Parts: sequence; C-alpha cells; structure tokens
Amino acid sequence: MPGGLGCCQAGAHPPPSSSLLLPAPEQLRICGQAPLPMGRPQSSRRTGQKKQQLDKAERPQSPSYAVQAPCPKEPCLGPPTTLGPHRSIYFSSPKGYLTRLGSEFFDQPAVTLAQAFLGQVLVRRLPNGTELRGRIVETEAYLGPEDEAAHSRGGRQTPRNRGMFMKPGTLYVYIIYGMYFCMNISSQGDGACVLLRALEPLEGLETMRQLRSTLRKGTASRVLKDRELCSGPSKLCQALAIDKSFDQRDLAQDEAIWLEHGPLEPSGPTVVAAARVGIGYAGEWSRKPLRFYVRGSPWVSVVDRVAEQDAQA
Repeated sequence: MPGGLGCCQAGAHPPPSSSLLLPAPEQLRICGQAPLPMGRPQSSRRTGQKKQQLDKAERPQSPSYAVQAPCPKEPCLGPPTTLGPHRSIYFSSPKGYLTRLGSEFFDQPAVTLAQAFLGQVLVRRLPNGTELRGRIVETEAYLGPEDEAAHSRGGRQTPRNRGMFMKPGTLYVYIIYGMYFCMNISSQGDGACVLLRALEPLEGLETMRQLRSTLRKGTASRVLKDRELCSGPSKLCQALAIDKSFDQRDLAQDEAIWLEHGPLEPSGPTVVAAARVGIGYAGEWSRKPLRFYVRGSPWVSVVDRVAEQDAQA
C-alpha cells in the first residue's frame, strides 16, 4: 500500500432493458370508442341496433398492444411513461439482469486481478437507495509478504490488515492522515491485494460531487470537475461514501457495494504498466511496474509518459 501523499492523491450505451406492462383488455380504450366490453352487449329495444352491436362485438379485434391510428379527441394507448425497475445500462446479461461478478472472479493472482479490474464497474448503493457507478481505470497490485510496499510485508498480520489475508474479494479499507480512506480487494495469496486508484464516473455524478465537497478539506467552495471526482484512491472513497466500516466486507455478497461486468476489457497496448505511486521507501519495489491504467483515460490519477513510450517501443 502506498503511504504518504501519493496514496491520497489529493492532487452510445444501449438503453436499460425493461418489460412494458400492458393493461388488461377490458381496460383498453381504442381511439373514438368507449372501453371494450368483456362479453356481448346488453339487450336493446331495437332489434337492428342489437344485431349491429352483436356483429361488431364478434369481429376480430386488433391485439391490445397494437399501434392505433392517431385520434384528435382522445389519446391513444401508448407505452408507459415510466420504465420498470432500474437495471444497469452498462453491464447486463442478454436477459437484462445485473451481471454481478462473483467470488470466482476475484480468485486470481494480484497482478492478473489488477488488470482484470480495468473496465469493470464498481457500484455503491447508498442507504436511500441511490446507486453510484464508476468504471475502474487504474489499479495497483500488492503481492504480499515479499512486497516491501505492502502492508503485509514480511508476513505481518495485524487487526488493521486482516482483510488482506481473508478470502479473495474481501475489502481491505484503511485510513491515512486520520481523514482519508483507501480501498483494496484481496486476491489469491496470503497478504496480496489490489488497490483501486481511479474510476470513470458513470452514474450519480452530482451525488458524488456533493459527497466530495462535503468530505474534502481546503478549497471546499470550488466546484469539482467530473474528471476530479474519482481520480485518486481517496477521492473515489469520498465520492462513493466508503469508510472504515467497509473493511472486511465481501465484494461478491455485500448489498451496499459490488462489482458489475463491464463491456470494456482493455488489453495489450490499451493497458499501461507503470511504477506504483507514493512508495519511495520500498527500494527496488518502488520501480516495479505493478500499477495498471487505461491509456488515454482522462480519469487516471497519474500518467506515466515514460512507461507509455516504452510500451510503444
């Protein structure tokens, strides 16, 4: 885990799928007519009128969901003005259900997991039901006891870092400077995990902005730009209202935070491997290319031009 200021970093989708709910046939109104009767019309004093009504009632009617001709006097039946329950417009299965990533996704080595996170969507459901979404664009891998930059270096286990030694997919949230939080996800290997460094905000930006303005110190009066909302590990925790209470939660099972499969899975030249940020104390480990980010993304916290040039060479 990086320490110091580096960790804090202070510095056409398809529409959601839903099913149209149609009223029962007896509730439909065809333009220019009274509501359709369920059976034959009642008896009439005039035989001719009765026959005409019976003939009309026995004629085949158009399906209740068919498009009707415009009517100047009455509004024609159309789709509901509101859609059904909210579903992800970013990452959904062919049947339209949320595609939440399960425990098997997190059960891989830290380096591969850090790269697999890129393009996935982190979802945070607030107590009032509001859902915030952000696509992961930057991560860092921490390899466990051998890694001099990891909180688990040397195999140390403490109440603080216990989440690093729990099953893959467990959150490890820690505080720095007494006010900022950083969120990691455990991977394969004791003491190994992945730090989430930056997100591309997708949904709930105004709520994120409000949370950042409320929690950040200093220039709180300045309105934050979209690219500033989640461009750092502590920034994204502020924007998603993530604190120490999330430590040791299961990302595959929790109801307030989870990961959804994204349509973008960067690979090859799209992913930049660079040195991690803010770990100058870790000797040779500070130079290892264990930070991964999406090339060209304006939401990345720190761009490494040298690493990008080396990747192109």
